[in-house]
Amino acid sequence: MNPPVLPMLAKRIDDLPAGQTWIFEPKWDGFRALIFRDRDEILIQSRDTKSLNRYFPELLEPIRAQLPARCVLDGEIVVARNEGLDFEELQLRIHPAASRVKLLSQQSPASIVFFDLLCEGDRDWRSEPFEHRRVKLESLLADAMPPIHLTPATREHAVASDWFKRFEGAGLDGVIAKPISGTYQPDKRVMFKVKHERDCDCVVAGFRWHKGGEGTAVGSLLLGLYDDSGALQHVGVCASFTQTKRQELVKFLEPYRRDALVDHPWKSWAEASSNDATHRMPGGQSRWSHGKDLSWEPLRAELVVEVAYEHMQGTRFRHMAQFRRWRTDRKPRECTYAQLEVVPPHELKAIFAGDI
Repeated sequence: MNPPVLPMLAKRIDDLPAGQTWIFEPKWDGFRALIFRDRDEILIQSRDTKSLNRYFPELLEPIRAQLPARCVLDGEIVVARNEGLDFEELQLRIHPAASRVKLLSQQSPASIVFFDLLCEGDRDWRSEPFEHRRVKLESLLADAMPPIHLTPATREHAVASDWFKRFEGAGLDGVIAKPISGTYQPDKRVMFKVKHERDCDCVVAGFRWHKGGEGTAVGSLLLGLYDDSGALQHVGVCASFTQTKRQELVKFLEPYRRDALVDHPWKSWAEASSNDATHRMPGGQSRWSHGKDLSWEPLRAELVVEVAYEHMQGTRFRHMAQFRRWRTDRKPRECTYAQLEVVPPHELKAIFAGDI
């Protein structure tokens, strides 16, 4: 089996499926990676088929030492600390300077958690039922040592439900449900994922135009929460609107654009970039934005929206939030971090028996 091979994907559902035809696993929040090994030749392939070798040099020797001489495995690269997964630290590894990558690989080394087998030796396992692939994977990684790990798995619905609740604080995304008879289907959403979701009321302090629709369609709303000092912090965006909704939002937001910068809490950010005729959040363009237009339009901080979010990464939403409804009954100053549910971290050693 030669690269590239696209990984198998998961479709989101609301609840863990019932019955005896599933194998459940924790859903890791890291970088998806397929590992190709042909003796001394190793490729760490990203979800979009790019090589990650240069960004995680500390994984190459453990892969060479512990994986079969010829194999293809599916897994997730994570940076783990005793208190949980650190996605921000993981993101820092995608850096153009080799010296920086080397330093970070020593200061915060990555681990890789494996959860599927595509090939071993001359045998292609993709057409085998997942329960058979799992048994073989367990045998191949029976003696695995950090930073190589085998993800836990269970057929017990109650155990999976417990994982979903307990391990969120450690940075796990939720739970994956795989059909026991399912084959490995690249780029197909044939697994299921149940992810955490909570509601939060946020201030809408700005917006971005939809790509190609400046002046006619809104792309995303910029969200804020007040911190203990009374400062409005940018916590993320909500989007995923229908085209009709994007057009309706232009008219709806128009009154809030008038004199928006007069007393705007992010006024200094806009003025700092006024020379290029756009309003940009500090640090807007980065290696993560891939050149996207991140210009934004300020709104008077008077609108409150209820959004759904999965979990926090520091003081910001880890993923894009989802629009739920306008909250005309809420005052902007009521939108504080205090409303967020804080899930205490559960140490990863509870999953890996102290390996991490």
